[in-house]
Amino acid sequence: MIGAIAAYAGARLVLVAVIAAAIMGIGKLAGQTVPLIVAVAFGVLIALPLGLLLFKSLRTNVNTRIAAVDAERARRRQELQGRLRKPGK
Repeated sequence: MIGAIAAYAGARLVLVAVIAAAIMGIGKLAGQTVPLIVAVAFGVLIALPLGLLLFKSLRTNVNTRIAAVDAERARRRQELQGRLRKPGK
């Protein structure tokens, strides 16, 4: 699960970096200096919805793995509660 989360987070961070670099490059072509913090801020804002579209399969994979871990945790909890309810044990 950690690997899937890391891949999704890494892809989102790379997308922000690419968008920020593009903003800075376009600014330089236009003869303007775009501060890094401004480029990154706009990169984050643009990457939020874009990442949801571009990385849908990664996000679905993460959600599936989290659901599997939650289901296993619920199963173990039910099993433990069942054992605790049995008298004499």
